[in-house]
Amino acid sequence: MTTRNDELLERYEHSVLGVFGRPPLVLSHGDGCWVHDVDGKRYLDLVGGIAVNALGHGHPALVAAISKQAGEAIHVSNLFTSPGQIALAERILGIADAPEGSAVFFANSGAEAIEAAIKLSRRTGRGGIVAAEGAFHGRTTGALALTHKAVYREPFAPLMPGVSHVPYGDEDALRAAVGPGTGAVVLEAVQGEAGVLEATTAYLQLARELTTAHGALLVVDEIQTGIGRTGTWFAFQQAGIVPDAITLAKGLGGGVPIGALVTFGPEVSGLLTVGQHGSTFGGNPLAAAAGLAVIDTIEEQGLLHHAAEAGQHLADSVAALDHPLITGVRGKGLLRAITLAEPVAVQVASAARDAGFIVNPVAPDALRLAPPLVVTTEQLDLFVAALPGLLDAVTTTKDA
Repeated sequence: MTTRNDELLERYEHSVLGVFGRPPLVLSHGDGCWVHDVDGKRYLDLVGGIAVNALGHGHPALVAAISKQAGEAIHVSNLFTSPGQIALAERILGIADAPEGSAVFFANSGAEAIEAAIKLSRRTGRGGIVAAEGAFHGRTTGALALTHKAVYREPFAPLMPGVSHVPYGDEDALRAAVGPGTGAVVLEAVQGEAGVLEATTAYLQLARELTTAHGALLVVDEIQTGIGRTGTWFAFQQAGIVPDAITLAKGLGGGVPIGALVTFGPEVSGLLTVGQHGSTFGGNPLAAAAGLAVIDTIEEQGLLHHAAEAGQHLADSVAALDHPLITGVRGKGLLRAITLAEPVAVQVASAARDAGFIVNPVAPDALRLAPPLVVTTEQLDLFVAALPGLLDAVTTTKDA
């Protein structure tokens, strides 16, 4: 029998550019940490739109803020500003503990925030940018030059010159790469797309020391880790460093498209001046209202502490399963990867979806979880309880 899901996916394949392949599901709506497909099946959303839906689906605070703003003004262009844009910039600077003279440029996505960071780097007068192997910074051509994965890069070569990639976490390689021609070092504190790989505090502190010594910028990509995902407002705060800039997106809007470049201090903020960058939609009133609602709700509901506690609960619970196919849990807060002894992540994710759980096979041997920050430990326990059966089913199928 043809389902509504199948019918819509047939239409999808004849109308939407196929850069994502054929999706497995057509989702119609969500409620908290649950999403529903067009045939009425319910799934526990443990990916959260890839760390976007910080407050889950249909959160009343976010719905109210967006609805109110939609009735007032959605867009005014950057020929003008709005109270919400100013207020959101101030809130971001506050939660980032940014020094006097810091500033925010608003964009519409993480890739756009990275593009702004690249232009910031070029304003140093140096063309070199050091990024990390395994990095994912976006797919626009500038951001793609910083992204490392060959399958993303090679169809569009040659890319922007001057970018070098060093092994992530390798202190000696970083020392060797940063020099007088380096305009910026761009790093993720946790590499999400690479499989949720964490940088050590010592590595991030070394990056800060090297960039300071050579007069280069340290840009921390907080697109996936920012806005409470790792248990603090930003992951860099756990390393005790102050970067020259950070890039934001994903969770900041709770589902409404937004991105931001945050520059720290007057010298860095002064690198980009009037007319040197811009965005038609960046910082529009609707996105600003969403961003304010997300930050306020995270603060009011204590979701930073909850993300840290729930993430640790998840890691401990998975470890306690002592399943032979599970080798560990990586990550911080509610950005986690369950690592597997065999390259069966795709099969496990498929079995999980059939059982009503959405997880991401971020690597052949790793499942990424980035649930809404409002996820409960009871909801996480539902998945943990189901996980052994999912793993056993995949193993049995493979052996057969």
